[in-house]
Amino acid sequence: MSILNSDVLASLEKQGIELPSWAFGNSGTRFRVWTTEGTPRDPFEKIADAAQVHKHTALAPRVALHIPWDNVDDFAGLRTYAEDLGVTLGTINSNTFQDEDYKFGALTHHDERIRRKAIDHHLECIDVMDATGSRDLKIWLAEGSNYPGQNDMRARQDRLSDSLRQIYARLGDDQRLVLEYKFFEPSFYHTDVPDWGTSYAHVAALGEKAMVCLDTGHHAPGTNIEFIVMQLLRLGKLGSFDINSRFYADDDLIVGAADPFQLFRILVEVVRGGGLNNPDVAFMLDQCHNIEDKIPGQIRSVLNVQEMTARALLVDRAALDAAQEANDVLTANELLMDAFYTDVRPALAEWRESRGLAADPMAAYAASGYQQEIASSRVGGTAASWGA
Repeated sequence: MSILNSDVLASLEKQGIELPSWAFGNSGTRFRVWTTEGTPRDPFEKIADAAQVHKHTALAPRVALHIPWDNVDDFAGLRTYAEDLGVTLGTINSNTFQDEDYKFGALTHHDERIRRKAIDHHLECIDVMDATGSRDLKIWLAEGSNYPGQNDMRARQDRLSDSLRQIYARLGDDQRLVLEYKFFEPSFYHTDVPDWGTSYAHVAALGEKAMVCLDTGHHAPGTNIEFIVMQLLRLGKLGSFDINSRFYADDDLIVGAADPFQLFRILVEVVRGGGLNNPDVAFMLDQCHNIEDKIPGQIRSVLNVQEMTARALLVDRAALDAAQEANDVLTANELLMDAFYTDVRPALAEWRESRGLAADPMAAYAASGYQQEIASSRVGGTAASWGA
């Protein structure tokens, strides 16, 4: 008999994790971008690779795009292509960090011409959303300053508020603006959206169609991320996750690789706060597979999320509530640790087989020959990377 009861299995059945198109391109560090055989050369090939992840896991039904990296002449055609492969197009991510004009800011810049250019880019992203059927426009801003006195931080916040207001006004009835925060990098003295409170202040002022995006790698070491998850769910403003793993800063490593217990704790709060399988909360990977193969890296990532979700669902909530009410510290902690240490992998393998999937998606992908096929066929052209 499976250790996963019918309620847990029903929750897992609905789980969907969005994949980032850029995870399938070449990536690296500020020192070098590494190349990989079979790297996609255009958005169509990125989507084909993403569809392989969903094919072997049934966990990744959506693919996020990054504009202008994923620009095509016909986004409606790209949408049809994705749907023919069994996936849909998800979040549209803007880019205001690779244009020379944005050296000193984009939506916060003191020059009205540059702000207008950045705002117009976001309006173009919403045009893309209209064509792809995407709901969310995600905004991450690489804006701030490196030295005290360099900028008027308050004036930058005022300009940001005005820029966001203009973008928000263009959203359709079923579209949302999701504002991501990051405590540092590339700016080091101050960042214009450094924390969840700043993001929340802006989106709360905008309205119901504006939400916060929480990237698990965008916090100072030691930050209690699950507390932030709880608070944003409590406030009804957690719109999406960018899930990854880190040892030091924004490492964008495979989720669960560095601290699976942290991922478990986050998911416990997601379950507790009604965020699991909640259409208002999008779960997306945001990772760069610098040295490992991209498709297996994404497969391993979604499996890690599924495993920790299953463990989080095994927490005996009634017993935990009773222990907490009784101030029984050790029992409460033990109940959480019991769920975390439960090996759910055999049960998940059985669940996959019951759905017509291979018990081991990593092995199934390796045996499929797809990696060898793309390595031999994708010869010539320009491999996708951070700029394309």
